Amino acid sequence: MFKKWLFVAAMVAVLATSLIVAGCQGNSTGVSVNQQTGISVTGEGKVPVTPDLATLQLGVSAQAKTVADAQAQATDAMNKVMAALTSNGIAAKDIQTSYYNIQPVTQWNQTTQQSETIGYQVTNSVTVKVRAPNLNNVGVIIDAVAVAGGDLTRINGITFSKEDPTTDYDAARSKAVTQAKAKAQSMATLAGVQLGNLIYITESSSYVPPVVYYDKATVSAAGSSTPISPGEIDITLDVQAVYAIK
Repeated sequence: MFKKWLFVAAMVAVLATSLIVAGCQGNSTGVSVNQQTGISVTGEGKVPVTPDLATLQLGVSAQAKTVADAQAQATDAMNKVMAALTSNGIAAKDIQTSYYNIQPVTQWNQTTQQSETIGYQVTNSVTVKVRAPNLNNVGVIIDAVAVAGGDLTRINGITFSKEDPTTDYDAARSKAVTQAKAKAQSMATLAGVQLGNLIYITESSSYVPPVVYYDKATVSAAGSSTPISPGEIDITLDVQAVYAIK
């Protein structure tokens, strides 16, 4: 019996030694193969572009004692706004209702210590796309809408963008990959190692169109249009890459 247990113990020892040796053979330095290896870098590609699309968020908001009166006022104002948009070259397909709301307007009654409904507010908003060649007339379009809707007009903001940024993203990607590879080569040289093959790469893009806010008070009393400039926007793409070390 003692010999049998001695044999089992010897086999366990041999197996343990084999596992240790196998683990060490995975790396010439004796480091476990589970440890992350390689050179990890990031690259950024940024391409400035000229916008070719302006998106306006605008609408009307009316308040009255009854829902019917508030709706009537909002409908009349919105019809005038729509007419102003189409007369300034905006196609029907580029005008889309984005929000419609009817809600009570309340006021706190100090005598009864209760909230009372004193009227109703109707809000009707649309998203409007302004394309070339009308892009240079954004200020004119905004002023026309402000006049058409009068005091019921609400303009919540303007964003400028590129309608089809595919080629711009391709250019940004090329810059990002080139930068990442240059970083990896520089790191390898500084570390005294030889850069190996690319073993992993992924990308992420970040593009936030600038928002321009509009105030009706900016309309010139002399009748000149509100100055709106598209400027430039940046399309940015980031990559993360991992290279092996030879």
